[in-house]
Amino acid sequence: MAAYAVCVRDGQILLARSPAPDGTPEWVLPGGGMEHGEDPYDTVRREVTEETGYRIEVTGLLGMDSSRHVLRREGLRRATDHHGLRIIYEGEVVGGELRNEINGSTDLAAWQDLAAVPGLTRVRLVDIALRLWRERPATGRAEPVEPAEPVEPAEPA
Repeated sequence: MAAYAVCVRDGQILLARSPAPDGTPEWVLPGGGMEHGEDPYDTVRREVTEETGYRIEVTGLLGMDSSRHVLRREGLRRATDHHGLRIIYEGEVVGGELRNEINGSTDLAAWQDLAAVPGLTRVRLVDIALRLWRERPATGRAEPVEPAEPVEPAEPA
């Protein structure tokens, strides 16, 4: 279980950069794993401060994302069946100063223009969270987008 924050101001979203398993840097939402016994509300505030230097006020619950992956690792005979539940909050910066995390899971924190997000190397959760933030579904779930059906060319008259 993990908790993340969507913090948007002046047309920009607060993101952190983290290395992917192959070492490629990718942008992520500030947030992360809950400690044993920790409330997710406290998790998201702690994680945002750790990764960005900012203190936030949680202003809403946007929704949840559930993901399941079977991970195969070299040298292990059995695969790991991983199920993650990610709680996504909306947050507003109320204090602190932007800084990078030291000796943590991220190496850079920055405000990114919302219009530039599609061009960033990012994790899928960034897109899911932005859909929840924009659409605010009553279910708290970003429904999968169905691929558009091909349009057949019109027959000449």
